[in-house]
Amino acid sequence: MRASLIQIAVNEGEAVASRRSRVADLVREQSASDLVVLPELWTVGAFAYEQFETEAEPLDGPTSQEMARAARDAGVWLHAGSFVERAGDGSLYNTALVLSPEGELAATYRKIHRFGFDQGEAVLMSAGDTLTTVALPEQTLGLATCYDLRFPELFRGLVDAGATTMVVAAGWPSRRLAHWTLLSRARAVEDQCYVLSCGLAGTHAGVEQAGHSLVVDPWGEILAQAGPGEDVLTVELDPGKVAETREQFPALKDRRLRR
Repeated sequence: MRASLIQIAVNEGEAVASRRSRVADLVREQSASDLVVLPELWTVGAFAYEQFETEAEPLDGPTSQEMARAARDAGVWLHAGSFVERAGDGSLYNTALVLSPEGELAATYRKIHRFGFDQGEAVLMSAGDTLTTVALPEQTLGLATCYDLRFPELFRGLVDAGATTMVVAAGWPSRRLAHWTLLSRARAVEDQCYVLSCGLAGTHAGVEQAGHSLVVDPWGEILAQAGPGEDVLTVELDPGKVAETREQFPALKDRRLRR
């Protein structure tokens, strides 16, 4: 399976509609891939809290529609990153979308762990409460968003639900870049799965983004990693490697503590 992570730069001065159109074209350029992944809140920026209310969209809003067309045009599975969803009751969620190669909505995931320590996202958005997996022809994706990466119990729950590849869409700040790489590798090692961590680049709301999207294999080896700027990272994944790793080193079978 060929996966492409598109590390989008979110900077001041680019209108949301313009960025949405630009990203759709970048997705179309990845037609040779099977899976394309976008970062967290790339429409507005993960720390642009003042824009959350004004740029919030329904589930079938302009971001979903434009990404569906791009997925269909490219013929790829598209993890469209996340956007600010406004639910029917007015609540805001940090919601990820997965679209099929036909442009159909295959899954949604509302971010469970909101960042901010009683500020920012933690108070502006509601929390999701459901683990989400998506069955592709050769892999089962487990979905996580940014701050979720710090909570291993979420990933272990995704393993129990059948996930073999974890996809993490993020807007991770550059000052904690070391944690980004460390935690992505840790989740891969402890759950014996691929981890595809796709982050934002650029600077928005005064926060420099880490970039450095990476793909980690089930042994914790980094297969590829981007730099700090806008980039596309493309990697070939072996569909059988997860099962092979879990058979060769069956640590998951020795679990004693479960949720």
